[in-house]
Amino acid sequence: MRLATMLLFALIGANAAATSLPATGAAGPDTTRRQPQIDAITAAVSPERIEAYVRKLVSFETRHTMSDTVSDKTGIGAARRWIKAELERCSTQAGARLQVAFDSHVAPVSARISRPTDIVNVVATLPGSQKASSERIYVVSGHYDSRNTDIMDATGAAPGANDDASGTAAVMELACIMARHRFDATLVFMAVAAEEQGLLGAAHWAEQARQKNLNIGAMFTNDIIGSSRADDGRVDDAQVRLFAESIPATRELNDINRGLLATGGENDSISRQLARHVKEVGERYVPNFKVNIIQRRDRYLRGGDHMPFLERGYAALRFSEPNEDYAHQHQNVRVEEGKQYGDLPEFNDYHYIARVARVNAAALASLALAPAAPHKVQMRTDKLENDSTMVWQPNTEPDLAGYRIVWRETTAALWQGARFVGNVTQATIKLSKDNYFFGVQAVDKDGNVSVASYPVPVR
Repeated sequence: MRLATMLLFALIGANAAATSLPATGAAGPDTTRRQPQIDAITAAVSPERIEAYVRKLVSFETRHTMSDTVSDKTGIGAARRWIKAELERCSTQAGARLQVAFDSHVAPVSARISRPTDIVNVVATLPGSQKASSERIYVVSGHYDSRNTDIMDATGAAPGANDDASGTAAVMELACIMARHRFDATLVFMAVAAEEQGLLGAAHWAEQARQKNLNIGAMFTNDIIGSSRADDGRVDDAQVRLFAESIPATRELNDINRGLLATGGENDSISRQLARHVKEVGERYVPNFKVNIIQRRDRYLRGGDHMPFLERGYAALRFSEPNEDYAHQHQNVRVEEGKQYGDLPEFNDYHYIARVARVNAAALASLALAPAAPHKVQMRTDKLENDSTMVWQPNTEPDLAGYRIVWRETTAALWQGARFVGNVTQATIKLSKDNYFFGVQAVDKDGNVSVASYPVPVR
């Protein structure tokens, strides 16, 4: 072994025991039990409050990005002031723990902006309570702007009940509930603007985050989560789509994505790892409801506020209803040949929105209570063997219990096995790295589990 590689392993494994374990049988915290705190959060989600939020947003007539900002009754200005006031009210009731503020910038004239326009996000931050974790941030958003058929029509009625008052209402509900609880890491709840004009509000916040080098562990956007009814009348209220990007289609590959490609790990991008975690946790806390991972960035011809985060290297996912009805999206409100068009609140299923909100809540809470995903996870490839040895850097959380190795066959989408290996920084599993994909997760003493980190090869 070369000297540099020997030094690397010495640094990573300093003062830590190594383990060599079979793929079965392990002691450690119970990582499958339901946490009472998360149960309390999901149980508190109210379809009735969500419906009230949606109908209030619809009452502003239009929330087009370039609509009225002076009136207290109509337009995007009235909408954002109401959202901010409502979140401040929730903060007061929760002991002033939410930090609510506007995040604004001026968008110049562009293809979808006819005059310089203030783009204003409403951001509510719930600071983490653990010193070792508080700088780690989890973001959840919905966009509160709306549109009708003509993307430049800033005065016509654009109720936007599903697209995206549904997502905005879910995020507001989460903020108000979760503000009553404490989490190790920081949560950020955002109602973002100008999604319909080109993801402008989300792009501004994501760019500021990247410039500040914020440690964003995950980002969820909830966009069009309101209806369980398809355009042909079919009702499917038992699943939600979760869009998760693989390796981004960029001109140049960074070292991480090049390593994924080199080892066949295209399905182990940071967003796909996050999606596996959301599916596992969401389905645990929301029974009889499927989180359907869609292995794409987004739908054809469409996009969402997760995309600016993906473009800046963050793990980000999009929640959307299973079957969209395009007669109720981006349409002027009208009746043609007896058919109602327009994004009206009566076409939403508020119990369905609540289920999607509960999946978000469970995933966010579990992430914010768990340790960070292990750093610099590597697979040793310095010799030919049928075992798999991984090394990683130690976590710093005071409640860390240790680490868990997870694995699946190369044709499987989800983890098939797991083994708790203790509080070590090196472990060997008696399964061949040629035949399986592996991940390493950090586990705290309560059984909260991080997202898995993919091991890159090292010789």
